[in-house]
Amino acid sequence: MGTVGQKYKNGAWVVSGSIRGGLVLLAVAALISGCAGPAATGVPPQRPLNAPPALAGDLQADKTRIRAARLRAEQARIAVARRWGLKEVPLTAPPAPATKPRITTRHGFEVDGHEEKGLPPVFTTVPTEQKIVFLTIDDGAEKDPAFLRMMSELKIPYTAFLSDYLVKDDYGYFARMRDAGVVLNNHTLHHPYLPALSYARQQREICGMQDVMEKRFGTRPTLFRPPYGNYNEDTLRAARSCGITYAPIWNEEVFVDHWEYRESDQDLHPGDIVLSHFRGRKDWKGTMPDMVRRFLNRITAEGYAVARLEDYL
Repeated sequence: MGTVGQKYKNGAWVVSGSIRGGLVLLAVAALISGCAGPAATGVPPQRPLNAPPALAGDLQADKTRIRAARLRAEQARIAVARRWGLKEVPLTAPPAPATKPRITTRHGFEVDGHEEKGLPPVFTTVPTEQKIVFLTIDDGAEKDPAFLRMMSELKIPYTAFLSDYLVKDDYGYFARMRDAGVVLNNHTLHHPYLPALSYARQQREICGMQDVMEKRFGTRPTLFRPPYGNYNEDTLRAARSCGITYAPIWNEEVFVDHWEYRESDQDLHPGDIVLSHFRGRKDWKGTMPDMVRRFLNRITAEGYAVARLEDYL
């Protein structure tokens, strides 16, 4: 049974209608019913139905209010970006596609009989021509309140993959994340090197985390990321048995002070999945907001927006 692993080498990750018309129709209906004349209603005859003189002015006033509201919203976005030290306002992702792209396992990342056995696809990039990337954050060690505020104020979507042994000391932190619209996903109970475990033990790691997620956060995830990006056929079989549909990994990883790349061109590509971790000064030369700042400054400068991964699956 083959094992697929991820290793960083030489700077890259490699694999082992109208108002007036409506009024006219109402008037005609009233005449036909005999209820429109003064004898029937005691109401003096009305003047001919013409467009209200103030209609054009009202429409212009509405346009002015809309423009003012948009200006205020843009000024607020600029203020938030400045408050968090960004060089530019992050770009807004396009609407989610009405028809989802077909997700398949990346070439070279398959296990034997991967598609024929209906195993969850393993992929690093979502098929799209739009200049979007997806931010995913793993494990749950650092629980920085400033990170939650930053992502909420900037309205940046991201996906979390959680391991129970790191999140269990503060489930409430991740519940707040969920309440803000972040999808929480499965990264096993204890973050082991899965290919070294039997099928049964892998299943306990993955299904056990499904149970935790349902108990603590109300849902059983459909996304699973194998720790370290390492997996074999048993991993994917176990994941499928636990209700997992997709096994996304990543194409780039962002840290506080640098990026790492899977591709030799050392660049971003439309639909790339970007990995980071819940880490702080204990492990990094900075904080999670510092990491987000580096991430956003880079992708914005290159014309990319951050999209929500689940919207494309």
